[in-house]
Amino acid sequence: MRQIRFSAPVAMLLTALLVGACSSSDEEEVYVEGKVEALYNTAVNSLEAGDYKDAANQFDEVERQHPYSIWAVKAQLMAAFSNYQANQYDEAVIGLNRFIRLHPGNRDIEYAYYLKALSYYERISDVARDQLITEQALHSLREVIRRFPDSKYSRDAKLKIDLTRDHLAGKQMEIGRFYLRRDHYLAAINRFRKVIEEYQTTTHVPEALHRLVEAYTALGVMEEARKVASVLGYNYPGSEWYLDSYALAAGSDLRKKPDERGFFARTWDWLF
Repeated sequence: MRQIRFSAPVAMLLTALLVGACSSSDEEEVYVEGKVEALYNTAVNSLEAGDYKDAANQFDEVERQHPYSIWAVKAQLMAAFSNYQANQYDEAVIGLNRFIRLHPGNRDIEYAYYLKALSYYERISDVARDQLITEQALHSLREVIRRFPDSKYSRDAKLKIDLTRDHLAGKQMEIGRFYLRRDHYLAAINRFRKVIEEYQTTTHVPEALHRLVEAYTALGVMEEARKVASVLGYNYPGSEWYLDSYALAAGSDLRKKPDERGFFARTWDWLF
């Protein structure tokens, strides 16, 4: 029988392939499907131990191995919660959106919407940064209130909306001050008016009114400056912003004694 001979490079290649195949088969792990209750309990134990990333992966495994069991539905929500606890907010939102889409009638649907809102709310950054996440938090919190107006989650969402709106107003103020420092008065006025008109209940309104007085005064539109000062004085009479606006628009400082301020500082007729 004729013997087949291989060249040295080919023989080396075949040897390497055979060795690789043998080692691969030796090291290959045998997949064993676990009981659903055991898998779920393991994930719960990891969650309680604070191993949130492991818990998320283990809850995902429950659904992967037993996709049609009742435990799979619970595991979807618990995986999202575990990701939330691990500060993996993007993963949490992805999981929650999937849960909401697949199980709109589930008894835990209210919590799913609420947890999604929290996944945005927890990432609200300082006002110097982009506020897209803040906008998403506001939208999601409002969605909780709209869909579940009488739930305990709705009550908490209403409280969190106040801080969310305050952040958005703060961003408008930051941009407005930026324009004001660079003498772009019309652009600054638009930002400050936005705060006054759209975020009336936030803590930024008194300053927004004062900055409007500054901008109008810089433009020489004194009648508008005085009107805004009168609004500031009427709504926030004890505010430091009003005292500054009065001094700017009237040319007189209310912090001085009455006899040092002159006649026009003792009467508000010019303001109204």
